Amino acid sequence: MRAGDAAGARPPCGSLPGVTALDDRLAALDADLGRLPGVLVAFSGGVDSGTLLAAAVRALGADRVVAATAVSPSLPAAERAAAAVFAASLGVRHELPVTAELDREGYRANAGDRCAFCKTELVDVLTPLAAGLGIADVVTGTNADDLRAGFRPGIRAAAERGARAPLARAGLTKDDVRAAARRWGLPLADKPAAACLASRIAYGVPVSADRLARVEAAEVALRTALSDAGLAVRDLRVRDLGPVDGAETARVEVDALVVPDVAARPELLAAVRGFDRVELDPRGFRSGSMNELLPDPHRFR
Repeated sequence: MRAGDAAGARPPCGSLPGVTALDDRLAALDADLGRLPGVLVAFSGGVDSGTLLAAAVRALGADRVVAATAVSPSLPAAERAAAAVFAASLGVRHELPVTAELDREGYRANAGDRCAFCKTELVDVLTPLAAGLGIADVVTGTNADDLRAGFRPGIRAAAERGARAPLARAGLTKDDVRAAARRWGLPLADKPAAACLASRIAYGVPVSADRLARVEAAEVALRTALSDAGLAVRDLRVRDLGPVDGAETARVEVDALVVPDVAARPELLAAVRGFDRVELDPRGFRSGSMNELLPDPHRFR
C-alpha cells in the first residue's frame, strides 16, 4: 500500500466561467482516485466514506472498488445494515471484516488517544484484506475539516500506517462532501453524523462490550420513545459518564431546539435503561462533546 499524505495539496482552482470551488475539488478527487489501480474504501456507513465510495466508483468503475465495513461492538447494527444496502446500490463488493479493538489495552483504557488504537486496528485488518484482493491502496473518509479539527489522534494513526485520505487531499470540507452527495443523488447526503459507540463513553471509563451494547440499546429505545411522543430528533446521543458519586450516570443530548420539549416531559428519559441516573444536557447535542472533559487534549495528538 502506498503511504498516504492526509493533508496533500490540491491543484489550483481554474477560472473557467461556471466552474466552482466544489467542481475543482471534485475534479482533483477524481484525478487522485483515477491514478490508482483500485481501492479498498474503509466504509463506516457515514456520508464521508459513502461519498468517497461513490467517487471511487465514478473514477475507477465498480469492479476496481471494494467497500469494507468493520464489524465490532462499536458499530451499531443498524449502521452495518444500512452500509450493506448502500454498497449494493453502487454495485461494489462489500466485505465485513471483524476488528478486535477491544483486544487492545489502549483502546479499552479509553484515554484521550483511544481513537488511535481503533484506527490502528482497522488499518491493520484492512491492509492484508486489500492485499489478498490484489488492491494496493486503503482509503478513508477523512475530510479537510477533520484535519483542522485539532484533536483527531485516529487520523494520524491511520496515515502513519499508510491509509490515504483522498477527500482531504482534494480539499473537500464536510459541506463539500454533503453537496457532492446531493449532486450525485446519494441517499446518505443528509444523514446525521454517527460516530462509533465508543465515542459515547467518557474518557477514563473503560470501554467494554457491555457498555457499548448498553449505549446502543439506550439510544434505540430513546429515539423510539421520542418518535412515539411526536418529537422529531435528528441528532441524539446517550453519553455514558460512568460512575458519578457512585451512580452509573447517562447524559442525554438531543437537538438544541428539542431540549425544552424533552425537559418538559422527563418521563421520556425512562426509556434509557441500565443506568442509575439519567440527565438531560441543557446545551443540546454537540459533536465531540466528550472532548470537553479532557484536561489537555493536545497531548494526544
